Amino acid sequence: MQIETIYQYPVKSMMGGAVPTATLSLEGMDGDRAWAIRDEVLGCVRGAKKIGALMRLAAAHAIDGGVTITLGDGVVVHSSEADVNAALSAALGQRVSLWPLQPATDLDHYRRGPGVSDDIMVELRDMFGREDDEPLPDFSKFPPELGEFESPPGTYLDAYPLMLMTTSALRTLTAALPDSVIDVRRFRPNLIIDTGDLPGHPELDWVGRTFSLGGAIVEMVATCPRCVMVTREVTPAVPLDHSILRHIVRELNQDLGVYATVVQPGEIRTGDQFVQI
Repeated sequence: MQIETIYQYPVKSMMGGAVPTATLSLEGMDGDRAWAIRDEVLGCVRGAKKIGALMRLAAAHAIDGGVTITLGDGVVVHSSEADVNAALSAALGQRVSLWPLQPATDLDHYRRGPGVSDDIMVELRDMFGREDDEPLPDFSKFPPELGEFESPPGTYLDAYPLMLMTTSALRTLTAALPDSVIDVRRFRPNLIIDTGDLPGHPELDWVGRTFSLGGAIVEMVATCPRCVMVTREVTPAVPLDHSILRHIVRELNQDLGVYATVVQPGEIRTGDQFVQI
């Protein structure tokens, strides 16, 4: 097995892009989820679970240390521009602001905001896109601080530093859902691992295993329960599609991909061997 593609997402929940090399630290991939959108009405960081239109915007690192964001109409804005928040608010249809990572000690910045309902079960079903007859995920898979915070303080991660998928998983999904657009941008992995002719979803069996890749070592810590984000429109060619989540929940025990932590920091590149140790 080897790394087929490395993906970096400069802004939480926006489209990112493939990169040939990356540095893995104990906190994750350098430059990944380095910025996020804050809902200025509710006063909290939000991702595409709540602001679905974020997935239609594309972000890239700028040479000056900021980020550029391509809006749905093709207009490009830079994080340093005085009207960047106004432009993002207009694109997303609500008042927002763009923030770089803040210190982990700034707990109020990371604190989870109010939901769509005072009923926690309604709120969770909304976030995870579950129908009334579908189970919610096993929340013990997630870091406990996510009960209070939108992301682990000091990060804009959904849960853990890295998320991996395989070529086998993407191929299997495509065969199982021939009427759906199975586009990797729906699923937002950091790494796609080329698993050759292996069938099914081999990464779902990797939890508890450790792998070397390039100069780094990673440990698989939990399968990835999927939420409403996989149903969102990314582009007109990658439209809204609830059937993908229905398949993941009902046929894959809610999981697609696997979360990992970094055991040994190091450099990785496309084509590096991915070897269990």
